[in-house]
Amino acid sequence: MRETPLSNCERLFLLKAIESKKRLDGRQTYDYRSIKISFGTDYGCCSVNLGKTRVLAQVSCELVPPKDSRPTEGIIFLNLELSPMASPAFQTNRQSELLVTLNRQLERCLRNSRCIDTESLCVVSGEKVWQIRVDVHVLNHDGNLMDAASIAAISALCHFKRPDVAIQGRDVTVFGPAERDPVPLSIYHMPVCVSFAFFQQGTYLLVDPCEKEELIMDGLLVMAMNKHREICSIQSSGGIMLLKEQVLRCSKIASVKVSEITELINKALENDRQARKEGGKFGFVESMPKERITALKREESLVEMTDVQETADQIISKAAAGHEVVPSPVIVATGTGQVGEGLQNTWGLDEEDEEEESGTKVEKRGTGSKSEYACLPVSVFLH
Repeated sequence: MRETPLSNCERLFLLKAIESKKRLDGRQTYDYRSIKISFGTDYGCCSVNLGKTRVLAQVSCELVPPKDSRPTEGIIFLNLELSPMASPAFQTNRQSELLVTLNRQLERCLRNSRCIDTESLCVVSGEKVWQIRVDVHVLNHDGNLMDAASIAAISALCHFKRPDVAIQGRDVTVFGPAERDPVPLSIYHMPVCVSFAFFQQGTYLLVDPCEKEELIMDGLLVMAMNKHREICSIQSSGGIMLLKEQVLRCSKIASVKVSEITELINKALENDRQARKEGGKFGFVESMPKERITALKREESLVEMTDVQETADQIISKAAAGHEVVPSPVIVATGTGQVGEGLQNTWGLDEEDEEEESGTKVEKRGTGSKSEYACLPVSVFLH
């Protein structure tokens, strides 16, 4: 993983802002970024936006032989992937320390907490059970991947429905959605992770750190909890020593945040269920904001057209007469023009050039409407 380090100026600026209880995006110390949960057209597909951090979770299932140690229980498989599409710091085909940590925390949060009834996934004891696979893909990284991944995973599991099966002796028949309604998973509770970032050796505490705040933090505490205030898992990293009072304080904050997030998940599930029941539009396309140009849109209004012609004639009759049009100059030859009445002047530039070459200059004589022209030598005008 190739991390882009912060400069000393940025680091000092962020630390000074945290000491002043201010954050880059204007949040308070214990505030979460805006959370948006949307579901796809298929069951078990969920997208979560935590600020600019975006995570996609997809749940699938298949019939597999059970484990020898647990022949009557299904299998839960979790997989989280980091691709360069989410951040240039992630590398393909290479497991980084962050990837291993996120996968382990996700397994502790969902599988080890026993939030799913695995015994209900058994089809034939010792022969066939359902394997539920949860694939979490990070689409954009802007900090706090663990919280976004846990919200997306548990929302996708609650939204997922497996196919119904029928057993006749040793034969197992799997029915499609058109034949029988799919069966939802049996979920006991919904664990959600809440991340706390510590600065200045635990002096300052922030909830839901962004990417730049994660680069300068001294330690991280991830706590998984359900709405019943039961701690499912807790993990501290960074090498800082936390006091008992600090952990209890984080648990109280986490209980409030988990209750709010759980209510948001239930509301998103209910809206999707209602849209599918009423036959309305649903899926990722409907959840995207529609940006349309409405500046040129106007409502139609009725216009009275009975006496339009009469009104127009009255307006024209009452209007004042227009100004007199002045004729434009008439160009007789190149470089000349005539305005008004009188005789046309045929004296052009070409004739003047010819007479200058012959050594004479034209002089105008006479008065009245008619004019006489005489050609005099140039020497007369010189003297």
